[in-house]
Amino acid sequence: MDRPTLLYDGDCGFCTSSVRFIERHVPTTARLAAYQFTDLAALGTTESRASGEVLWARNGRIRGGAQAVASLLIDAGGLWRPLGLALRVPPIRWLAAGVYHLITVNRHRLPGGTPACALPATERPGSAAGPPAGPAA
Repeated sequence: MDRPTLLYDGDCGFCTSSVRFIERHVPTTARLAAYQFTDLAALGTTESRASGEVLWARNGRIRGGAQAVASLLIDAGGLWRPLGLALRVPPIRWLAAGVYHLITVNRHRLPGGTPACALPATERPGSAAGPPAGPAA
C-alpha cells in the first residue's frame, strides 16, 4: 500500500500554518507536501485541482476538501479517528463541506493568511504562470 500524501498550497500562509499544526499535533503517516513541489500527475491529479483545495492522495484515489481532512484524521488514529469518521457521515459531511468552503474563500483573512492567498495560484507573486511584469523603466 502506498504511503498517503496530503497536498496543500505552499504559497498560502494559512495552509502552511495548518500543516505545521498537523506536523506538531496529528500523528499521521502521510507525507505532507506543497503541491507546487510535487509530481501531481504521478499522484493522479492536476495543478488546477490542487490549487483549489487540500488533497489526500492514496493508491491512485484522490479526496479533496473536507474529505481530505477526514482521511488525514482517520489515518492519524487515536482520538483523531472518530472525528475523521464523523466527517464522512451526513449531515456532518455536508456541514464540514460548507465550513471548508468558507475557509477556502476566506483563507487570506485567517491567522497566517496573506493577501496572496486571495489570488488565484497563477496570479500570486513568484508564480511561473503569474501575470506579466509591468513596462520596463
